[in-house]
Amino acid sequence: VTAKGTMQIDFVDETRVDITEHSRLLIDEFVYDPSNDRGSLSLKASLGTVRYASGQIAINPLNNRIINEDIEAETKQVMENLNEVLKEAKMDFSNVVKCTIFLKDMNDFESVNQIYSTFFNEKDAPARETVEVSMLPKNVNVEISLIAIV
Repeated sequence: VTAKGTMQIDFVDETRVDITEHSRLLIDEFVYDPSNDRGSLSLKASLGTVRYASGQIAINPLNNRIINEDIEAETKQVMENLNEVLKEAKMDFSNVVKCTIFLKDMNDFESVNQIYSTFFNEKDAPARETVEVSMLPKNVNVEISLIAIV
């Protein structure tokens, strides 16, 4: 909290949000599990008309198994998981303004991009960055987070 009564929140994707006494941050789902590899996290949060979705990995929600037979199937599951987060907020991919893609191997970029691009049309494609990282949770190959606006 700053001296003026404004709280600043820094998100993992380096987004900074200033929350004044008139703003309301709604953490839709908070998970605390010290035995979990990822520890505590907010899966999604909303600030006014802005929706922040934490990085999603390719966990099949039907059986909680990681989908990682190949990078295409893995990416498709990640995008389907993000679609569910958007649906819960009565949004779709046309509301997305920014994505961050984390790849374990940048050589997978073309394959990931082919699947990723099927979820957006060229006109509404959001800003995005793709970065290679040394490791991702559960040893997956791709993780994607997003920011959407109503």
